[in-house]
Amino acid sequence: MRISVLTSSRADYGIYLPLLKRLKDDVYFDLNIITFGTHTSKNHGYTIDNIKADGFQIDYQLETVLGDTPKDIAESMALTMNRFAPVWEKEKGKTDLIICLGDRYEMFAAVSASIPFHIPIAHIHGGETTLGAIDNKFRHALSVMANYHFTSTASHAKKVKELIGKNANIYNVGALSLDNLENIQLLSIHEFKAKFRIDLSIPTILVTFHPETVSFERNEVYAKELSAVFKALLNYQVVITMPNADTMGSIIREEFVNLANEYKHIITVENFGVQGYFSAMKHCHFLLGNTSSGIIEAASFKKYVINLGDRQKGRSAGKNIINTKIEKNTILKTIKKINLLGEYSGKNIYKGGGAVATQIIEILKKIE
Repeated sequence: MRISVLTSSRADYGIYLPLLKRLKDDVYFDLNIITFGTHTSKNHGYTIDNIKADGFQIDYQLETVLGDTPKDIAESMALTMNRFAPVWEKEKGKTDLIICLGDRYEMFAAVSASIPFHIPIAHIHGGETTLGAIDNKFRHALSVMANYHFTSTASHAKKVKELIGKNANIYNVGALSLDNLENIQLLSIHEFKAKFRIDLSIPTILVTFHPETVSFERNEVYAKELSAVFKALLNYQVVITMPNADTMGSIIREEFVNLANEYKHIITVENFGVQGYFSAMKHCHFLLGNTSSGIIEAASFKKYVINLGDRQKGRSAGKNIINTKIEKNTILKTIKKINLLGEYSGKNIYKGGGAVATQIIEILKKIE
């Protein structure tokens, strides 16, 4: 069975990783990896190298990123569809199933280009809601285009049923990325320091803040508010993983880079890789930002998360999530509150009933 897996960024690759390993090692499958989006962007860490370093063969490598203005995003979508048209023409009759994940505009464009070729599609992480991002529309559109659905919670499975109008081929397997916690050897504080030159024995806040793509005009204001917060956190080490290639993201990137150049307690990292990122999550004091990894994975590390703004608004969240508006004094007050809470002791609502990759593999083998 030939499976074409679409990966456009470090974020979806980290989620895919447990499944990619299983697909690669199982002789039943012929794994075809297609990279595009920020994987081939030097400004975003050229993360295609991470895939190669993990021992995977890349069958197609497409350059599709143009910039971060609304016009750039629209033109990137058009370019992505144009670049994928000959890929799907070549793969028609060879690929048995396309696997896509999430909600990115470039993922939507890549999958849309496959529709005229009638190649079956499986979608991971459908049914979720993020009202503060245009990605919300792309995710739901991907669910409508897909033939098979692997959701992360029962409520998300219910949403997919509402979107597609039927209950067939919807599988609530849990969040795939959580398999990484069982399969990846995380770094100790000493090993992390040796590899990244960052000392996580210092009280550390792990920050990932992506542009808000609905109210994107306010991203400059948000960047300034966060800058003021980070400057005030002299009792912490602030480790910032850089944002996605979203609308007006360069404004946030520039602000964070300038901060790191000026303040020793602020560190920016383009790409930790899966092992590095989860190791940082394990050893940090808490998370701050607006990334889905805070919503989905942080609870498994017993970490509280200050979730900023509306980007993740509407997504199912556990009791470790503290929603906060993007305003300096409010964020600083929330940080004081977190210091009194200690370690999170609740469960992770995204934890399914077993290894997610194993469940997906078993289901794929039953597809005719």
